Amino acid sequence: MSLIKSISGIRGTIGGKVNDNLTPLDVVKFASAFGTWLQNTQNKKNLNLVIGRDARISGEMVSSLVTATLQGLGINVVDLGLSTTPTVEIMVPELNADGGIILTASHNPKQWNALKLLNGKGEFISGDDGAKVLALAESEDFNYAEVDDLGKYETRNDAFDIHIQQILDLPMVDVEAIKEKKFKIVLDAVNSTGGIAIPMLLDKLGCETIKLYCEPNGQFPHNPEPLKEHLGDICELVKKEKADLGIVVDPDVDRLALIDENGEMFGEEYTLVAVADYLLKHKKGAAISNLSSSRALRDVARSHDSEYFASAVGEVNVVNLMKEKNAVIGGEGNGGIIYPDLHYGRDSLVGAALFLTHLAKEGKTVSELRAGYPSYFMGKKKIELTPEINVDDILAKMEKEYHNEEVSTVDGVKIDFENNWVHLRKSNTEPIIRIYTEAYTQEEADKLGDDIIAKIKSLI
Repeated sequence: MSLIKSISGIRGTIGGKVNDNLTPLDVVKFASAFGTWLQNTQNKKNLNLVIGRDARISGEMVSSLVTATLQGLGINVVDLGLSTTPTVEIMVPELNADGGIILTASHNPKQWNALKLLNGKGEFISGDDGAKVLALAESEDFNYAEVDDLGKYETRNDAFDIHIQQILDLPMVDVEAIKEKKFKIVLDAVNSTGGIAIPMLLDKLGCETIKLYCEPNGQFPHNPEPLKEHLGDICELVKKEKADLGIVVDPDVDRLALIDENGEMFGEEYTLVAVADYLLKHKKGAAISNLSSSRALRDVARSHDSEYFASAVGEVNVVNLMKEKNAVIGGEGNGGIIYPDLHYGRDSLVGAALFLTHLAKEGKTVSELRAGYPSYFMGKKKIELTPEINVDDILAKMEKEYHNEEVSTVDGVKIDFENNWVHLRKSNTEPIIRIYTEAYTQEEADKLGDDIIAKIKSLI
């Protein structure tokens, strides 16, 4: 199966052999490494760490292993139990903790789980810090506590209430405007923790919630990545119920996809676009996404006399650029909304509240709102290369080939043409170049990808 160690954490499939899969020994080793790194960097006694998990079948087992390991190091654990990624991120600073661990494999299928690591701000640890944790895991240089110094354990069951109240208290969330509309909403939470948290939020906003796959039992009824090809059931139910919209979240509730009243996808890329449109109407400032996200965000930002900047791919990179530019809004085109007035992390709950405020104030249907934004289509291709070919050399040649265009080398090579763009990124694990394109039609996006592949082959 698979075990993937990266600077942002460790993820893998449950069962199998040590070092090849996410086994109990791998969980203990990695939890030990993170706890030890915290102790080395904090240089104080009585560290406190927050953990929470999505509803995966393996979640309780993994949580028990992580908790016991941290206590074994002498670290106190506050266990939120079933939670969401953004809720854990909120609770780390709320409880003045020294860090956090989220037990979730996000949109991966049910056989996967992962440990995602947070610093004391409730944000993902940096690449440099992640590398140090990995090194500790390899060295196994751990020093466990003696019996009188074991960490304490406590549970909290108010984390969702705290998270939701912080959202309701935001000036840009107009609770009364939403309540007045009495929205009827279908929710697909893929049988994970969004089935607990999102209905709590919608109830506070005066919405009627029709639940689809909201039992947090970890039995995902479809592929949990919120893409069009996986969401036929909710699209049909929105039409059948004559609902105002549908909301879809992934298992750890950091990605938000929307369905319009006709059962059509709003478009994951456009979740961020719509929220940015609302916020930038009221406050000029920068909007941030990554280089592989839709140009529509740039267009909307400019329509409000605001700036747009693109970071390297990856949430940590988006957050770093948001801080540098003091951004009003940011995120990723996969439906990840990062609203810094709440916290620096992708958050479906605050995304839903901001979108519903925008929808209520505009007085439009979801489809009418979507029709008001620039329409782009994306293509994704890849080109496989023989191992002896130098991918960096190929990317350098492509940069030189298109030097008369707007070119970014922040993350691979992105070429912005007048009416479309292409982003070339090398894989870290195999000799391929990933090719992302965007244009005004799907045919044009796909053709651009094919043309770029032909150009690359001509340069080899």
